[in-house]
Amino acid sequence: MLAVLLGGCANSEPGVMSEPPTTWTVPGKYAFTLVSQCGKRALIGKFRVTVENDKVTRAKGLDDAARRALMLRLANLVPTLRQLEAEAEAARREGAEVVRVERDLIDAHPVQIMIDKSTAATDDESCYTIEDYTIGLAAEPSATASR
Repeated sequence: MLAVLLGGCANSEPGVMSEPPTTWTVPGKYAFTLVSQCGKRALIGKFRVTVENDKVTRAKGLDDAARRALMLRLANLVPTLRQLEAEAEAARREGAEVVRVERDLIDAHPVQIMIDKSTAATDDESCYTIEDYTIGLAAEPSATASR
């Protein structure tokens, strides 16, 4: 019976088990939850972010740290996913010791970004986790939202 199952797998449609994408196509409208931690900087906390035409149109603090950060009213404090990717690429070009971008296996949007310019220095790290990513203008994550 096992041989039959393996034989069926060998004749699968080409491309069905293809490699996950490595490039993310930025949608016109999307939302996500950003958990920003590590380092000493203003962007610390958990935020719900809505992006339209590659600009943050809404950012809501979901915890005390994020609400305090938003009270600073700094322009462009909360980034888009494209800006987070650009931050990682800039760190890589500038020789950061650690730059890691983990991507979603389905559409390659970033799900975690870690930047550490110098492992010998303290508080220079940037750590981001992206959750509840949705395409469209869902300001709040749906019950069935993707990662």
